[in-house]
Amino acid sequence: MDKGKKPLRPVVRLNTKSPHAAYFTSMLESMAAREGLNEVLKNRVSKACDLLDAGIPLFPNNFHKQYHVAHVLEGFGDMDAEALVRHEESFALAGRIVSLRSFGKVLFFHIMDESGRLQCYAAKENLNSTACLVVKKLEVGDIVGISGRLFRTKTGELTLDCSGVTLLTRSMRPLPEKYHGLKDQEIRYRQRYVDLIVTQRTREIFQKRSLIVREFRRFMEDNNFMEVETPMMQPLPGGATARPFATHNHALDLRLFMRIAPELYLKRLLVGGFEKVFELNRNFRNEGIDTRHNPEFTMCEFYWAYATFEDLMSFTERLFAHLALEVCGATVITYQGKEIDLTPGRWKRLSFYDALSSIGGHAEHFYNDYNKLRAYIRERGEKTTENESLQKLQAKLFDLDVEDKLVQPHFIYHYPTEISPLSRRNNERPELTDRFELFIVGREIANAFSELNDPVDQRMRFEDQVREKEAGDEEAHSMDEDYLRALEYGMPPAAGEGVGIDRLVMLLTDCPSIREVILFPLLRPEF
Repeated sequence: MDKGKKPLRPVVRLNTKSPHAAYFTSMLESMAAREGLNEVLKNRVSKACDLLDAGIPLFPNNFHKQYHVAHVLEGFGDMDAEALVRHEESFALAGRIVSLRSFGKVLFFHIMDESGRLQCYAAKENLNSTACLVVKKLEVGDIVGISGRLFRTKTGELTLDCSGVTLLTRSMRPLPEKYHGLKDQEIRYRQRYVDLIVTQRTREIFQKRSLIVREFRRFMEDNNFMEVETPMMQPLPGGATARPFATHNHALDLRLFMRIAPELYLKRLLVGGFEKVFELNRNFRNEGIDTRHNPEFTMCEFYWAYATFEDLMSFTERLFAHLALEVCGATVITYQGKEIDLTPGRWKRLSFYDALSSIGGHAEHFYNDYNKLRAYIRERGEKTTENESLQKLQAKLFDLDVEDKLVQPHFIYHYPTEISPLSRRNNERPELTDRFELFIVGREIANAFSELNDPVDQRMRFEDQVREKEAGDEEAHSMDEDYLRALEYGMPPAAGEGVGIDRLVMLLTDCPSIREVILFPLLRPEF
């Protein structure tokens, strides 16, 4: 300890039989060394020990909640004061205290549960001695169980007159000052539990996310898709081109990879005879982190036998319109101040190379000139490798000059074969694939294609990918002999699609960053 600092004066009585006393002292000493001792927190600890000394537990589990706050607000929110006086029903509620005002022998406070917020009134004359002591020691952030009848205050606010108050959970740390919410983005993401308590907007985002996932699943099931589960840990990274996360299974002494995508396993199920399957779950890609990317993310992939990528375009329009109606109430939504029209039939369809010309503003002779294209991309600050193909350079050109301009829904289709290792070749132009990517508000939200079911073509594509991996491309696809064997048994013609759930939630909740829609985004360790 620094010579200039006085030793921490204990604020808890260690003769208290509860082990909490020693813990509180240790906690305060730790905070004093690491964060600076907070007098507010010191006062909370002192009050908590007063309750312990009186034999009042800080974390009991003996209160039975009867109703949610919303039940009270919906059932009695419009009832006038006289009618409430005649209504003799008593309610047992529970929630977190989010505001508190003391007036001597009476206390006004608001509790909040997951459904809403309600004012409560506690008067010493209406409570027993234990409840009186609890009320005297309450702090904002505490979780309480309350019971009593309803009335209206002079200002007309619906209020519960407490005949009983039980402390259920003592909050040792204060909530952000004046309940205005967290402003520091880093703290919001790192301490999401606090963000959820104090920021209504955050709670609404994740309630909508739950609704989006539920309605997505319901739409798939209503269209006769069967939900399945495939391995998260795989002996080969596959299903997409990306750098994987590696792990190890000790029982089998086997190197495994967190899945990049479930695609190759889902297509094995088509071989097995299931004709409509989907999986809504997590994928993992060991790549950059920004407002659009998190290494751990949620996708829904689905596969449809005897369908084409064009069938999936129409299906996707209906799916997104359904979600917009259920979540936003309309197929025209607002995202970051811009109106986005998700009405089926109004989505634009444009080929990859036409997009380079009509939206990117580049002539065909330019984007087909390797040296000029490579020089331009480098001038724009994008890295290129020595052996990078023309098609990969064209894909980078698309990212630079086209993607951000695709605000309204656009299906960009017929991607080059070289950058689509799992897609079916187009019958008329084999250098292209029957593939589309869906772009809305300048970002990719879905990727789909008619599936490649020719094992000979697939083997040659894998061999090309292996050569690229050997040349140093960490994102290139691996050779998957078992998947090739499955294709040799015969996979029906099919189409498949992957939809990024996180980006879809961003769109439907008007969030500019993916971290806003992931409960616990990946961050550097704090300690």
